[in-house]
Amino acid sequence: MNRIARFGPAGNSESFTTMGYKKTEQIPEYLAQFGLNAFEYQCGRGVRISSDTAGRLAALAAERDIALSLHAPYYISLSSLEEEKRRNSVDYILQSARAVKAMGGERIVVHTGSCAKLSRGQALALAMESMRWALDALDAEGLDSVRICPEVMGKVNQLGTVDEVLALCSLDERMLPCIDFGHLNARTFGGLRSFADYAAVFEAIENRLGLSRLREYHAHFSKIQYTENGGEKCHLTFADTHYGPDFEPVAELTAQKGCHPVIICESAGTQAEDARTMRQIYESFLQSKGKDEPI
Repeated sequence: MNRIARFGPAGNSESFTTMGYKKTEQIPEYLAQFGLNAFEYQCGRGVRISSDTAGRLAALAAERDIALSLHAPYYISLSSLEEEKRRNSVDYILQSARAVKAMGGERIVVHTGSCAKLSRGQALALAMESMRWALDALDAEGLDSVRICPEVMGKVNQLGTVDEVLALCSLDERMLPCIDFGHLNARTFGGLRSFADYAAVFEAIENRLGLSRLREYHAHFSKIQYTENGGEKCHLTFADTHYGPDFEPVAELTAQKGCHPVIICESAGTQAEDARTMRQIYESFLQSKGKDEPI
């Protein structure tokens, strides 16, 4: 895969079916119509893709230079007080790693859990121990090329601030942060307001993990409605003009820093269309700076 910024949807937009597509292996053809070069396969409710389907998807995506990633099951809880739940979560990560490898991808996005009745420090310590188990499990199965991407989460009681995600990523250089800008904006009640707010996120990654991993960052992006006490409520589309966040600062900073991330759109039903818009915004910043990259 070329080292370029990549844009794509999380799962299929509503237009996938309205345009007449039905099968998983048709996804690369569908994405090509939008000029997209990434796709995040959704396994939130369990890893169920067959090895045959994964193999066909891998071949067809490779033909069109589409990078595949995978969202691991939502019920992973690396910070649970119950060791059995944490051990099971490691197994779900292992299942996700096998699946993404079969489809020719290398990144899995992982929710790390909640704080529940624990302090944030206690929850993070448990998650870090569980993540070490997961890394050891990948190594033992020869899946060390798979990159775990802990996700910034949208609800206040969830483990997954930027600092917590970077702490987890500090465990191993293979790991990359999944910066969900919509989640971050929601959990800070609209905290991404100025260009400096966005720049602080990029600086935190670079300072903690180094420029190389900053340039490879993984991201989710969508407009998200939030409440004033709990954070994330629901995903919106780019038609939203109230909640935000805005993509332009992300695009500008990505161009400025010479990043080549994978940016996945999680809009509600229009994720392919909005991913195309994000790519167009990003390319406009590249052009304004006299830079270019292969399309």
